[in-house]
Amino acid sequence: MSTPPAPSERFPTCLVVDFGAQYAQLIARRVREAHVYSEIVPHSITAAEVRERRPAAIVLSGGPRSVHVEGAPRLDPEIYELGIPILGICYGAQLVAQQLGGEVARGGTGEYGRTELTVTDGSGLFADQPVHQTVWMSHFDGITRVPEGFRATATTDGAPVAALESPERRIWAVQHHPEVSHTPFGQQLLRHFLHHLAGIPPTWTMTSIIEQQVEAIRAQVGDARVICALSGGVDSAVAAALVHKAVGPQLTCVFVDTGLLRRGEGEQVVETFRRHQRIELIHVRAADRFFEALAGVTDPEHKRKIVGELFIRIFEEAAGGLEDARFLVQGTLYPDVIESGGGDGAATIKSHHNVGGLPEDMSFELVEPLRALFKDEVRRVGEELGLPEEIVWRQPFPGPGLAVRIIGEVTPEKVATLQHADAIVREELARAGLEREVWQAFAVLPDIRSVGVMGDERTYAHPIIVRAVTSEDAMTADWARLPYDVLASMSSRIINEVPGINRVAYDITSKPPGTIEWE
Repeated sequence: MSTPPAPSERFPTCLVVDFGAQYAQLIARRVREAHVYSEIVPHSITAAEVRERRPAAIVLSGGPRSVHVEGAPRLDPEIYELGIPILGICYGAQLVAQQLGGEVARGGTGEYGRTELTVTDGSGLFADQPVHQTVWMSHFDGITRVPEGFRATATTDGAPVAALESPERRIWAVQHHPEVSHTPFGQQLLRHFLHHLAGIPPTWTMTSIIEQQVEAIRAQVGDARVICALSGGVDSAVAAALVHKAVGPQLTCVFVDTGLLRRGEGEQVVETFRRHQRIELIHVRAADRFFEALAGVTDPEHKRKIVGELFIRIFEEAAGGLEDARFLVQGTLYPDVIESGGGDGAATIKSHHNVGGLPEDMSFELVEPLRALFKDEVRRVGEELGLPEEIVWRQPFPGPGLAVRIIGEVTPEKVATLQHADAIVREELARAGLEREVWQAFAVLPDIRSVGVMGDERTYAHPIIVRAVTSEDAMTADWARLPYDVLASMSSRIINEVPGINRVAYDITSKPPGTIEWE
């Protein structure tokens, strides 16, 4: 058995340097949509570290700060001298100009939102693009003089240097954000930079991802027994299917029914994987043990640790008869790694069940075939592997389940209440034909009560909070503008059908500043 090769060892890689404000994640996804593998790295990366990684291109992301602010993030200037094609975006463009001897003016009027851009030189980055086009701007400072050896290639009313480039140095930069959907020719610009200027072939495809991971899984596990922590969600389902494709009967799936799933999901998991996918499945009903372990616990991080550790302990018990079982499959995704501080320089927002909730003395080695993928890539891989639509397009669900959608102590009664309310939310969303238009829609049960009136009598009962968001990869999200009649139906049914609930609220917080889940 050998160490599985990382995607960066198999595919030409574009490094996306993170200067903050979630821009890097979106850029990384857009690069992958151009069929080029990307990885996010911190702005503190050194030229020596870049040289060791041998990337085929580098993109400098936007950021929330001014290049003139004390302590503003910088790039190791030696990186510019490596000869690797570089594209600077917004803050990244200003950094290129400032660090290489140009000038970035302080303040000014700035530009925000849709802006008309005029291309003054279409021979390079803007090849085959309209001379006049709409772009999305978000900057206060502006580039006023290009460095020696560079030329300005675009302008706007508020930015005399809206783009600059030096093909000889293999450096290009734009003041606008090509990665956002509000820039109509943005993806074309990124593709031109990656495929033509940097010369990277578009080899990062679903077929190539599957082939690479099958090879990596076989290299890692050899002829050993592999166990999959099957939850029924899309991540663990696709991970299981990938591993099954790689090692076939060496895989045994263990479904630990925590009692914290959505209504009816336990039965569906067994039906899908045991009968339809023909994968060996051990079904463990363990709800009582989880409720006992969670009794009296209110801290969300403590809940996650409890669920994660008990999940593995029960897993180990279930696997006791499989003496050659050495590996555990996890559906860890790239956003999980970043948010849990597993990415380079990333800050921990919360520990994920797939990453941070596992006990240190776990006896299994982890197999994480989806660790490099965003959620939309996982779904496409699932479709390529032939998984059913109801699994591939199932909404994301946290590893600790409803334990982190119940604020406060988790009890069987609260879980039953939340399962009922959550089922209504999803039923009404399906009835309105909106399942594919939202990333996640679910109910939250907070640890508070409020006064109400039902049947001319005063009530003092719990509220339900409905949370629905739109997103592409969960790194950023916006609250879904659900039609009023859909919200009204959800509210009416929850209050009338779910005992102990007398009020329904709708969460209109985006991410950032909030997270999608409440805990």
